[in-house]
Amino acid sequence: MSEVVSDTGSLPDKRQVAASFSRAADSYDSVAALQRAVGNALLRHLPGDFAPEDWLDLGSGTGYFSRALAERFPDSDGLALDIAEGMLRHARPLGGASRFVAGDAERLPLVCDARSLIFSSLAVQWCADFAAVLAEARRVLKPGGVFAFSSLCVGTLQELRDSWQAVDGFVHVNRFRRLEDYQRLCADSGLATLELATRPEVLYYPDLRTLTHELKALGAHNLNPGRPGGLTGRARILALVEAYERFRQPQGLPATYQVVYGVLKKEV
Repeated sequence: MSEVVSDTGSLPDKRQVAASFSRAADSYDSVAALQRAVGNALLRHLPGDFAPEDWLDLGSGTGYFSRALAERFPDSDGLALDIAEGMLRHARPLGGASRFVAGDAERLPLVCDARSLIFSSLAVQWCADFAAVLAEARRVLKPGGVFAFSSLCVGTLQELRDSWQAVDGFVHVNRFRRLEDYQRLCADSGLATLELATRPEVLYYPDLRTLTHELKALGAHNLNPGRPGGLTGRARILALVEAYERFRQPQGLPATYQVVYGVLKKEV
């Protein structure tokens, strides 16, 4: 029997996320330097002697790390899963995984005890119910299997958030969980925590337009409830530029990402 099971349930609360990343499929890799750096760091966090017989790339996007996992574990069977159909269409011809499946991290369309490794880089921050993600990881992992994830926590894009706060009261920047929430949820997951740490990554931009263009190309622009509708007025944009300029450093305008790295294990 196939390990993939049918899941036809609708996901209305995630449709905007899926649609945004689907639209970004063709532009994503051209501006994904941070995503590649974080994913490569997560690969280095895997146990050194770990050789899974099969793996799941959860939130696989363009398939960049599906291909990296296939290269690192050439004798293992790989499955790529993403909620965005556009990303899967982009990734499938490039290979890496043996199968590409549309699915939701909070309700994985997989049978129990199916995978030795679940690898998820910069995807689970879009999941409202991280406890459900952890429960699904525990269910789908084989005994002794590893769930390795990277995510973002509070403090990410703080410069942009503070600059908007000086302009108006709308939600313009995606919200993220606190590190303490990750710690609590991982501790309560029934998985053993091998590692859970945060590390800031700072990118620099010549101007605000370059940053906002990159966020849109990634599909990671503001998707929160409470965001302003329609076009943002020119006066507000000019005020935002002025506010952000207060953060300028010799390298450019900083954008800080607070990256969480977690490695959890399903004990035998």
